[in-house]
Amino acid sequence: MGKPFLLMFGVLLSGCTSIGYANPPPNSTTMVASWYKHGSRTANGEPFNPQGMTVAHRTLPFNTRLRVSHKGESVEVRVNDRGPFIKGRDIDLSEGVARKLGCGGVCTVRVERLH
Repeated sequence: MGKPFLLMFGVLLSGCTSIGYANPPPNSTTMVASWYKHGSRTANGEPFNPQGMTVAHRTLPFNTRLRVSHKGESVEVRVNDRGPFIKGRDIDLSEGVARKLGCGGVCTVRVERLH
């Protein structure tokens, strides 16, 4: 094996050991939530169900499962839409999720990414 091969192998190996494991994304965080009940279709194309256990988030991949908690209540939800589009809010809850959590209007929720 020549020196160029060993050098390239060493660079690749060092790159593999420095992938960003030191600061993984948080598994659980606090977010400002609001709720919505109007719409015909979600951003992923499925019909909007106001009573469904779904949420809208600006960047999380569609079908990401989350546990959302507020004042001792929690519910498992699925990301199927984009939003919220109001500054200062992080996640939009369907009306069904908001009712189950007791969130009327805007509230602070704990969000845990499940998968």
